[in-house]
Amino acid sequence: MTSVLFINQHYYPDLASTGQHLTDLAEHLAFNGLDVEVLASRGRYLAGQLTVPNAETRNGVAIRRVRTTSFGRGKHLGRLVDYASFYLRVFVTLMFSRRRDGVVFLTTPPLLGFLGAIALRLRGQRYGIWSMDLHPDAEIASGMLRRGSVIARLLTWMNAVGYRYADFVVDLGAHMKARIVSMGVPDDRCHTVYVWSDAAEIVPTLRDENPLIAQLQLRDKFVVMYSGNAGLVHDFRDILEAMRRLKDDPRIHFLFVGDGPRRGEIEAYVREHGIENFAYRGYFSRDELRYSLSLADAHLLSLREPFAGISVPGKLYGIMASGRPAIFVGPARCESAEAISAADCGVIIDPASGNAAERLTETLRCWSRDPARIRELGARGRAAFEALYERERNCDEFAAVLQRAWSPETSEESALVPELAR
Repeated sequence: MTSVLFINQHYYPDLASTGQHLTDLAEHLAFNGLDVEVLASRGRYLAGQLTVPNAETRNGVAIRRVRTTSFGRGKHLGRLVDYASFYLRVFVTLMFSRRRDGVVFLTTPPLLGFLGAIALRLRGQRYGIWSMDLHPDAEIASGMLRRGSVIARLLTWMNAVGYRYADFVVDLGAHMKARIVSMGVPDDRCHTVYVWSDAAEIVPTLRDENPLIAQLQLRDKFVVMYSGNAGLVHDFRDILEAMRRLKDDPRIHFLFVGDGPRRGEIEAYVREHGIENFAYRGYFSRDELRYSLSLADAHLLSLREPFAGISVPGKLYGIMASGRPAIFVGPARCESAEAISAADCGVIIDPASGNAAERLTETLRCWSRDPARIRELGARGRAAFEALYERERNCDEFAAVLQRAWSPETSEESALVPELAR
């Protein structure tokens, strides 16, 4: 039986997207006969500690949650301390626990793959990487690190070493794959597996059957939703300007769901401009997603151009599952824009083409008067989701990557362990 250890800061019942997707995959693999373990932190995505056991087996997955600091994502220094405390626990596990057929590192926190390269060198422990984001590319793109600085070059080298010596890298799309190959990872070791939603968990729900409509007093509104993290990778400038232009339209209501470092900025803009057809509320539980995503008549998602191929907003696939159209404000050449274009399930508004706020405003005005168009686009999105982005399909694809890398026929150790990059 193939034994696999997954390492990621977040796991069930945490709300982090990486934790939810890892939970789906780990339980799928365990159900199909693999020996699956997860090493995660007890810290929450937002802040604080989870009230869960340090160790338990859930749905066939052996879970160990280690105590680390938990300052959350609000401050850069607190996040770095959280990362450092988790790195220490991971390093001890890699050095002193039993060897597995393989270890899979996610990318929260960044640079876990570098620890994998060290464990490969010192113990022959094979590993792979599930690349949910690219670091330090994201920090350089955001301006947190100066491109070409000593620390940026060092972190870039460490990350590339981790990726190059992995048995495989699972990426989220063609643009991310191109960046990974540019690090020196052979093309045949990169495998694209889209992140997913569950077709049974998120289903198109009619407004009359949605209990949240009455609860949030949205019965007669055209609801435009932004759901998920409001982070540094996202571009809200044109979205906020469109909200300002539409603030006097009584039919349209903007609903932001979630949290993130940009939330304060968004709420301050709303107050400054007197936008009253707006609400911001915290995350819904995973059990409520079928209803929360179906609250919307249209969904917004965004990405700043420098982050194309670095970050792939997984929220798109939940939007498609809910049978609602998407408006993507971001670069036309990235995974999200190309998925929407291929499915013909929404609109791409690239700020580089100019007049983005005006185009977004007019799109929302037109859609608010055309429910048949909304239904048509939403149905196309759902069809594309079922064909390409459903949980069972993509968990099977990930399982096939593991099978090729670490099945009994391929898991015999090499006579020589690769030297670390010069």
